Amino acid sequence: MGSTLAMRIVESGLADVVLVDIVKGIAKGKALDISDSLSASSLTGKISGTSEYGDISGSGLAVITAGLARRPGMSREELSLKNADIVGSVASKIGDFAPESIIMVVTNPLDAMTYLAYKKSGFAPNRVFGMAGLLDESRFKAFIAEKLSVSPREVEAVILGTHGDKMVILPRFITVKKKPLDEILSAEEIKTLMDKTRSAGAGIVALLGSGSAYYGPSQAAFLMAKAVIKDEGKIFRASAFLDGEYGYKNIHMGVPVKLGRKGVTDIVDMDLNAEEKAQLDLSAKVIRETIERLKI
Repeated sequence: MGSTLAMRIVESGLADVVLVDIVKGIAKGKALDISDSLSASSLTGKISGTSEYGDISGSGLAVITAGLARRPGMSREELSLKNADIVGSVASKIGDFAPESIIMVVTNPLDAMTYLAYKKSGFAPNRVFGMAGLLDESRFKAFIAEKLSVSPREVEAVILGTHGDKMVILPRFITVKKKPLDEILSAEEIKTLMDKTRSAGAGIVALLGSGSAYYGPSQAAFLMAKAVIKDEGKIFRASAFLDGEYGYKNIHMGVPVKLGRKGVTDIVDMDLNAEEKAQLDLSAKVIRETIERLKI
């Protein structure tokens, strides 16, 4: 996922990229390969690969994709103990060598890993966020568009909470051509699409047999990176630090945020009903349990 994101960034001319991998040779080899692809298209973006964190000095944005991918049958939560050591180490190094950067976390389990990166980096909470909600919404929109034979751009969807089985999909905020989805599909049809979205990542893992999704996640991460680098102030669903918003404190969880050069510049409040808030409470509970298990 990291190398695919890097390729998207340099191909678009958004920024120069430094790939880092602790295994010597891997990042450099991938960077050379991507550089060759740029040359073939006469593009001028610059990318390098290294195993030395000192080479990220001066970076404005650091994206953490390091970690083990899920295996078939493995939940995101099972990944937590294995990936915590990796993400914690990476975040500490970013704090040491790129202290002015913004951190975007992609490693799963996303919300707990984002909270861990915030703690280990020592950064202000607005400077550490996780990419997840945009990916989940993209998957849901794709399933709806396929079901109704429309373009995904004609579908609007909102998903909050954790990036996992307890994600909170909000049917009353979903529209197709500005028409409420529940006026187009039955409750049972909507539930089927929601269930399909919740298991989409696991489904890809099962089909691949080794590794997990990277085209979808890398595109979502690219759009969020662009919002930061270009200071766009666009609204995305991201795993952000909450300090009383939505009734939660000291936790990272998926909510609507504005992204710009300073990271999360604003958290957007949504008026949830009792049922939706109860679902979000359950989502927060799952995240807190993972954080406690990791003893962050």
